[in-house]
Amino acid sequence: MILWKMIFKNAFRHKLRTALTILAVGVAILAFGLLRTVISTWYAGVEGSSATRLITRNAVSLIFPLPLSYYNKIRQVDQVETVSYGSWFGGIYITEENFFANFAVEAETYLELHPEFVIPGDQQEGFLRDRRGFIAGRQLAERFGWEIGDIVTLQGTIYPGNWEFQLQAVYRGRDESVDENQFFFHWEYLNETLEETDPAMADQVGFYLVGVTDPDLAAQVAEEIDAMFENSPAVTITETEESFLLGFISMTEAIIQVIRLVSFVVIAIILAVVANTMAMTTRERTGEYAVLKTLGYSGTQITILIMGEALVISLCGALVGIVLTYPAASGFRQALKAFFPTFNVEPATILLDLGIGMFVGIIASLIPARQAVHIRIAEGLRRIG
Repeated sequence: MILWKMIFKNAFRHKLRTALTILAVGVAILAFGLLRTVISTWYAGVEGSSATRLITRNAVSLIFPLPLSYYNKIRQVDQVETVSYGSWFGGIYITEENFFANFAVEAETYLELHPEFVIPGDQQEGFLRDRRGFIAGRQLAERFGWEIGDIVTLQGTIYPGNWEFQLQAVYRGRDESVDENQFFFHWEYLNETLEETDPAMADQVGFYLVGVTDPDLAAQVAEEIDAMFENSPAVTITETEESFLLGFISMTEAIIQVIRLVSFVVIAIILAVVANTMAMTTRERTGEYAVLKTLGYSGTQITILIMGEALVISLCGALVGIVLTYPAASGFRQALKAFFPTFNVEPATILLDLGIGMFVGIIASLIPARQAVHIRIAEGLRRIG
C-alpha cells in the first residue's frame, strides 16, 4: 500500500512537468486515434458489404457499359435470386465542390437488394411511382436542406444537360457503416431521355447487381455469369461486393500505408516524451533510490516504483487523448462529411489507445529502472539533484 501511495505522489510531484507530459501524450493519442479512425472508415464500406451480393461489370473497365440484354440472361443462372442494374451518373449539384455519389438504378430491385436502406413505406411508394423521383441519404438531405417534394437539378457530365428530379424519399442507414450521402434515381428516366437525345448511349448499364441465394455459392455463380459472356463483345468480370470495393481501395493503398506509417511515428513520439520525463525524474531522485535501498527496498520494488510512475503518467495522457478523440472525430466528420460519410471511433481504437499507453509506460521506464536498480548506495548518496 505504501508503494502505491509513493507511485502516485512521485507521478505528480513536479506538477507542471507532469501536466505538460500528460498533455503531450494526450495530443499524440488523439492524433493516433484519428489516424486509425480514418483507416477504419476507409474500410467501412467493405465491412458493411453483403456476402450475398455480386457485382458484374465490363472486364475492360468500369467506365465501359454493358448491354441491357444481359439482364435476362443473368436472371436465368442457377442460385441467382434477384438482379438489378444501374449506372454512375456523375451529376454536379450547383458547383463541383458539392460532390456526392449519384446513380441511376432499377429502383425496385435495387432497394430489394439493399435492406440496409431504411425508408418509410409511404415515401418508398411515392418514389417508385414517380419516374423523376429520387432518394437521398439522410445526411445528404440535411447537408443541403432538402425536404420531401423539393426539385433538385443536377448538371450532367457523362450525360450532358440539366436533369431535374423531385425528392420523394429519404433513407437512413440500418447500421452506422451505411453511407447516408448517396443519391439514387430511376434508370428508366435516364434511358428514356437518352433514347430521344442520344440513342447510341441508350439501353446500356454500368453494372449489374446480383443477389444470390447462398453466399457459399457466390464464387460458382460468378464463374457461370462470366463464362456466359466470355465470347461476347462486352466480356464481364463478376466479383463479390467486398472484392469490388477492395478494388477501389487498392487504388489508394499508398495513401493508407502513409497514414499507417504516420500513426507509428506518433507512437515513437509518445515513447520519446515519456522516456525523457522518466529519465529526468530518475536522475533527480538517484539519492532517494539509494536511501530506499538502505531501508531494505529490493530492486523489484524500485522497478515497480519507477514503472508505476511512468504508467500513471502515460495512462492519464491516454485517457485525455481518448476523451478528446470523440469531439474531434465529430468535428472532423462535420467538416469532411462529403468524403467521410461515416467517421465513427471504434471500440477497438480505444482499446488500442489504452494498450499504447501501457506499452509506452513500460518501455519508457525500463532504462531508468535499470539504472536506479544497479546504482551503488554510496554513489547514489553522493549525487546531488
